[in-house]
Amino acid sequence: MRTSDFLGLDEKKVQYVVKELSVLLADLQVYYSNLRGFHWDVKGHGFFVMHSKYEELYNDAAEKVDEVAERILQLGSAPESRYSAYLQTSEIKEAGVVSCAKEGIDLLLDSYKTLIARERKIIELASDAKDETTVSLISDFLREQEKTVWMLVAVRSQSCAE
Repeated sequence: MRTSDFLGLDEKKVQYVVKELSVLLADLQVYYSNLRGFHWDVKGHGFFVMHSKYEELYNDAAEKVDEVAERILQLGSAPESRYSAYLQTSEIKEAGVVSCAKEGIDLLLDSYKTLIARERKIIELASDAKDETTVSLISDFLREQEKTVWMLVAVRSQSCAE
């Protein structure tokens, strides 16, 4: 007995959704790891604000990782759990040591651009598969991320204090 036997979804179409969710999972894992580094390494003028913001963002990313992995399981597949596989799959690359808040924000905005594009693709595929649950999940991600992008762009105008 499989979960998919009860969901009423076209398994062939769902496999395209799962494939993109798997890439999103890898993207989110690398994004999460980068945020941890930003949190640990930030220095200078924006330290207090960005140290807290990075922590907020990595906690949120950890929740999203779990939600995506669980959705993959609900759709009858197994999520990847090896970091080496994430690094091969993710479009987001590992960041080096980033101590300047402005540089961290720029890298975050690049990551959001990647995440948002992937999530829009997932919504399109999930809509085609009539998978409203995935559409709802990813739409919620987008709503939060678009607001965060707006806020980061507003903060980005600050220059780095050496």
